[in-house]
Amino acid sequence: MKKIISDIRAELENHRDSPYREMQVRIIPTVKPESIIGVRTPALREMAKQYTQAKDIGVFLNDLPHRYFEENQLHAFILSGMKDYPECLRLLNRFLPHVDNWATCDQMSPRVFRKHRKELPDSIREWIGSGETYTVRFGIGMLMEHYLDEDFDPAYPEMVAVVRSEEYYVSMMTAWYFATALAKQYEAALPYIENHRLDNRTHNRAIQKALESYRITPEQKDYLRTLKTKGK
Repeated sequence: MKKIISDIRAELENHRDSPYREMQVRIIPTVKPESIIGVRTPALREMAKQYTQAKDIGVFLNDLPHRYFEENQLHAFILSGMKDYPECLRLLNRFLPHVDNWATCDQMSPRVFRKHRKELPDSIREWIGSGETYTVRFGIGMLMEHYLDEDFDPAYPEMVAVVRSEEYYVSMMTAWYFATALAKQYEAALPYIENHRLDNRTHNRAIQKALESYRITPEQKDYLRTLKTKGK
């Protein structure tokens, strides 16, 4: 085993928190319990800052698939802090097929994307069209994070609406996207709900999430309630 990998695993073990691990095992059901050490997120973020500077960090980033959930988390946080956009994309595309849970997917948010919003939609289209559960979820998440404010384009909700998946974690991210779109771009997002452009489960999940949002007015919520559908 390469030294940097053994060093990382030893440090992860030093941060082991057994009660926290038990909670993670419950809330991240797609990850094998034996792969979870139980390291809190602040400690992982600090480790990411530390190891990003390591000369041989590439050895760790290329050691895929990782053995432990926390190694995936550390990998995600390292990518999130990268400043080189092309290199970040290259490493991200290599890593995404190995992401196997919602936590790693959702906590991975490269800050460099903020400076490259003109180029990023090309990659987002590829991710959303990949057919891989967490790659699709990540792509939708990036649309939600970066393109529901001043960079919004009506083509973006259409990219999400055409996704069809039986995967719970894709459906939930799609619902989250449209609930957030209703909060930020109500007039543009509403027709997707009025015209039942989503499958029934995702449609109702989107409405429910919107009803829980403080950014949507009581009048809008009353109308959304009338748009719920029955059946699967």
